[in-house]
Amino acid sequence: MSTSSEFKLSLQLRIDWSEMDTYQHVNNVNFMKYMQSARVQFWEVSGLAKLYATTKKGPMLVSTKCDFKNPLFFPGNVLIKTKVAYIKNSSFGLYHELYNDDGTLCAVGNDVAVCFDFNIDKTFVIPEDLRAVMNEYA
Repeated sequence: MSTSSEFKLSLQLRIDWSEMDTYQHVNNVNFMKYMQSARVQFWEVSGLAKLYATTKKGPMLVSTKCDFKNPLFFPGNVLIKTKVAYIKNSSFGLYHELYNDDGTLCAVGNDVAVCFDFNIDKTFVIPEDLRAVMNEYA
């Protein structure tokens, strides 16, 4: 497990009663939604969302994975901590840790995204200015 100081991004979300399953804990599909919210937060703070809005060039999720450690329950909150795991030529990875209100690690996740030019349906090399911003969250 990582230490809190390693993460420059965090997002707290309220757990909704509707996210519960038959076993009275948060259904595992919601963990993926929580990671999606954190991923979108990264896209916004890094400028990737604005890049897409202005150029139709931006991130495309190509893989996501979640390992469940402990259940989450209603009522409560989930804290998602996110950092850049790596940056390659046209792809990058995000690493997430999800915690309950007691600070118990409930899940870890990994995303892989590529920088994609939707105008021509091809990946593009991450520009140096974007790479520098992304590195601030590593």
